[in-house]
Amino acid sequence: MIYPPGVERFRVGGKKEEFFLFVTELVPYKKADLVVAALTRLGLPLVVVGDGPQFEECRRLAGKNVEFLGYQDDATVADLMFRARALVFAAEEDFGIVPVEAQACGTLVIAYGKGGVEDTIVPATGDNWEVATGLFFHEQSVEALEAAVKQFLAWEGRFRPEVLRRNAERFGRERFRREIVAFVAAKWRESLTGVRS
Repeated sequence: MIYPPGVERFRVGGKKEEFFLFVTELVPYKKADLVVAALTRLGLPLVVVGDGPQFEECRRLAGKNVEFLGYQDDATVADLMFRARALVFAAEEDFGIVPVEAQACGTLVIAYGKGGVEDTIVPATGDNWEVATGLFFHEQSVEALEAAVKQFLAWEGRFRPEVLRRNAERFGRERFRREIVAFVAAKWRESLTGVRS
């Protein structure tokens, strides 16, 4: 798989604020309702960016600690990612650029541990701080997400923004360019020789 580039416009550094961030279209498979319910139960500040058919349902589930911003432009999302305490990502995606963008800002990702995040996030184990960039929960349930958030709170000071940024840089323009060139060259050779690389 050739991953899309997505890190150059983001910055890292500075003090994180208290809020957790959720950025996505509010459709069922993205599990916005799960994230809103879990953070509401925990009473932790959550900022939700995005719009969609589940917007009103999520607002009904939300406590006073949840703020809905609706659709926001790229610059606003980048600023929120830079300032967020952590990004929550609850969907199973083939890739998922949002967790990579958060890491490029030095922002840890709490993610459902299936799909593309298995390639883009290095989950913390309690002794791998030199590479850890996030935490996984392995069941799309309020309880599983709550447990992951609580684990994050216990380990929060151990994550290193520069490690998250370095991991995200694996998905930069240079890698994308190199892999696209190699892919096209291989396909060109195949077309000339009839032999797959």
